[in-house]
Amino acid sequence: MSPLKTFWWVRHGPTHAKTMTGWTDRSADLSDHARLDRLHQSLPATAPVVSSDLIRAQRTADALGDGRQRLPDLPDLREMHFGDWEDKSFADINAADPDRCFAFFDSPGALRAPGGESWDDLSNRVDRAVAGLLALPGPDVIIVAHMGVILTRIAQALSVPATTAIGHQIAPLSVTRTEWSTAWTVPLINHSP
Repeated sequence: MSPLKTFWWVRHGPTHAKTMTGWTDRSADLSDHARLDRLHQSLPATAPVVSSDLIRAQRTADALGDGRQRLPDLPDLREMHFGDWEDKSFADINAADPDRCFAFFDSPGALRAPGGESWDDLSNRVDRAVAGLLALPGPDVIIVAHMGVILTRIAQALSVPATTAIGHQIAPLSVTRTEWSTAWTVPLINHSP
């Protein structure tokens, strides 16, 4: 049996944005120090911390990394790129292109946002990052990332289609845990310590 590797997926702190915030580089609200402390205490003390290179994930990782090894940021852990839909509200996107908007969210897969990525693109990109992280020494790694990134891991671990995975809520500063031995499992989804 392969040794167990545990990935502690943390969604970054809230941005309070009401728009499609994929690669739009917004900071996170990290003012709830009690919640951050509870989250920090709930994670393995000796696990290294890695994040996407977007500032909301970087700053959240820095807040959780106190006393932990901070690994270089990984661009492959970025949120989905929404292309022309970046920083626009769902209502504006739907009003401008209702058919494409409906298809994009109702049947996630190969369909890309205009000038952006598809669910499949995102999933493949995150697969690359995870393959590298599996090679790290030690049993645990803390990964600060984004809702879409974490949903791709749920889909993989549960062997479910994207339409099922996107039904899961992933709250800011929540923890989702995936484990690798001979296959992926997901024993914890959207836990808020």
